[in-house]
Amino acid sequence: MRSRLPSAGACALLSTVLVAILSGCGSSSSSGNGLDSKSPAQIVAAAKAAAAGAASAHVAGSIVDKGKPISLDMELVAGKGGKGKLTLNGLSINLVQVNGAVYMNGSTAFYKQVAGDAAAQLLQGKWLKAPSSDSNFASLAQLTDLNKLIGTTLASHGKLTSAGAKTIAGQKTVGVTDATKGGTLYVASTGTAFPIEIAKTGASGGTITFDHWNKPVTLSAPTNAINIDQLKSGR
Repeated sequence: MRSRLPSAGACALLSTVLVAILSGCGSSSSSGNGLDSKSPAQIVAAAKAAAAGAASAHVAGSIVDKGKPISLDMELVAGKGGKGKLTLNGLSINLVQVNGAVYMNGSTAFYKQVAGDAAAQLLQGKWLKAPSSDSNFASLAQLTDLNKLIGTTLASHGKLTSAGAKTIAGQKTVGVTDATKGGTLYVASTGTAFPIEIAKTGASGGTITFDHWNKPVTLSAPTNAINIDQLKSGR
């Protein structure tokens, strides 16, 4: 098996782009939470605090980097892991992280990148298993970690300005624009101040949404997964 996973670098790229455009999804309560009168910095701080205290969330959307689409659709559980689908540079991967392991079920193109042409035919439709701590899969594992993904997304920004109020999918929000890096974070202005959406225009733009905060998510390890170490050793 090839020792390097090309998509890991793309996952790191995804995290970087998310940082650059901020992040977002939220509550449907009709009770105002006072964010309308807060400064942009206070709005971002409130979103970070709300997201950090959440038990689960659904993250979905797509961005474009250098003309190449990157998309994800993940259900994440704080402190436990997550599951969903990721597409990076044309490589489609179903992911599950649970109990300290990351499981991957990829397209033929993905398996060709990971294990070569011959092995791709044998692996098609099968799940691979690797420790979440494996350096080759650390970036993939991060995308199934609610606290790391949201923490990374909201950790860095430039000068913040107000973007005003906006209703997204029926949810009232208040927006904060990163005037330095571009992109706007929309935060719920009713109920809990969860992030709602990130939006950025331009060649590296896209939209990422966060919703279903604190909704139950069931995680289970796929059966009959092939341990990645067996492929590395050639067994």
